[in-house]
Amino acid sequence: MTDAPLLEVRKVAKHFPGVRALRDVHLTLQRGELLAVIGENGAGKSTLMKILAGVQTPNSGEILFEGAPIELPNVQAAQQLGIALIHQELNLAGNLDIGANIYLGREPRRFGFIDRDKIRTSSRRVLTSLGLDLDPDQRVDELSIGLQQLVEIAKALASDARVLIMDEPTSSLTQHESSRLFKVIKDLCARGVSVVYISHRLSEVKELADRVTVLRDGENAGELARDEINHDAMVRLMVGRDLSQHYQHSPCIPGAIALQAVALRTPAHPSHEIHFTLHAGEIVALAGLVGAGRTELLQALFGVAPALGGEIRLGSQPVLLRSPIDAIRAGIALVPEDRKAHGLILEMAVRENLSLASLRRDQRHGFLNADSERRVSDEMIPRLSIKTPSPEQPAQLLSGGNQQKIVLGKWLALQPRVLLLDEPTRGIDIGAKREIYGLMEKLAAQGVAILFVSSEMEEVLGMADRVLVMHEGRIAGELSKTQLNEEAVMQLATGRKQIAA
Repeated sequence: MTDAPLLEVRKVAKHFPGVRALRDVHLTLQRGELLAVIGENGAGKSTLMKILAGVQTPNSGEILFEGAPIELPNVQAAQQLGIALIHQELNLAGNLDIGANIYLGREPRRFGFIDRDKIRTSSRRVLTSLGLDLDPDQRVDELSIGLQQLVEIAKALASDARVLIMDEPTSSLTQHESSRLFKVIKDLCARGVSVVYISHRLSEVKELADRVTVLRDGENAGELARDEINHDAMVRLMVGRDLSQHYQHSPCIPGAIALQAVALRTPAHPSHEIHFTLHAGEIVALAGLVGAGRTELLQALFGVAPALGGEIRLGSQPVLLRSPIDAIRAGIALVPEDRKAHGLILEMAVRENLSLASLRRDQRHGFLNADSERRVSDEMIPRLSIKTPSPEQPAQLLSGGNQQKIVLGKWLALQPRVLLLDEPTRGIDIGAKREIYGLMEKLAAQGVAILFVSSEMEEVLGMADRVLVMHEGRIAGELSKTQLNEEAVMQLATGRKQIAA
């Protein structure tokens, strides 16, 4: 059956307690094809990919490989067929070298000992095939995230992978690193490797995909051939409606000064002074390239990495922010870039996560106030439209968009005056993004001052009243709404132009 798809999914269903993740899903993948699988968070994409990689088993349905039914009871079974899953959170051992990572768990041996020479030679061969001039003896934690992503691909190819499943591979990459990854992916497809590509960045899907399969609420919502792939068509299938008014930002009338940085110096760039002002009711974007110092600035403002010098003022009053506790008491909240590592305790329930920031406020005689905790949960779940079967559901079982809403909810319970958002929509679907944009609008209308970091240009242009652009630890310039365009931002972000902020 040489004309059969390389991989085929037929009527696959998967259920978890209280949740139907997949229902009668079908999918086909041809040899050398790049198939994009898209959908909102909670659509079932990750569950389907985990089934194909042997991480989870379906409740019903069948999977065929080269026309023959197969069982995938574990990851090893999938790998033996040549199916490899590259997770969004990279699965590398940073304290080991590149070669050791590529052959981890499959080390060639000679006379009972690991054959380092063979690992070195074989690793160099597969790295060269990807256009990488890397030393197999270099430690992985010395590499950029982009190069680590390519080492993951090398690891899969060294095990003779015929199907690469890539989950949000560019979520932490710079534009240059993404471009290099795209070239590698196109070369792999030309060599006959099949790629299943999951991304919320629809521009990437449009550039790369031969075909698009769309999931919605755990079911097939439709499919697009190469000549049918465009932004509007993908959005319609993903959400079942047009989102022409994706950004509904109304320009604000700035209120009183809410926060001011005067000659602020962060640990990341101790010799550079930062000056800016943020007003009540204003949404200000912090733009710039990766490494410009945006996250480090937010961490200084929240007391995570206290400033080395200068002054932070709330209103007209200087405040000393030596720790996050100081910032919280001052009415500042931070939604971090990595919600799983720094925003949530994944094993704990939705209810418990929502009350984390309020624990100090809601204690009763030194003990947790269960009534207050329940009140916070009962208010925030409907207010933020958090989709969960129960407040007792572990946060790790929810989609990325709903996890992000929980992180927002725990801070909103404290009614902050200043809200700092670091990549607030990274890795979440287009529908959840729109909900978060709507929430930002409501908070600004209530007088909350919002400063947000974003690497998505559309988001910066669509949501900001003003944009502060950073370059190498400095604010290179400020752009008003009328000055705002992609070229102006990039001129400042790359240091080609400086404007007094």
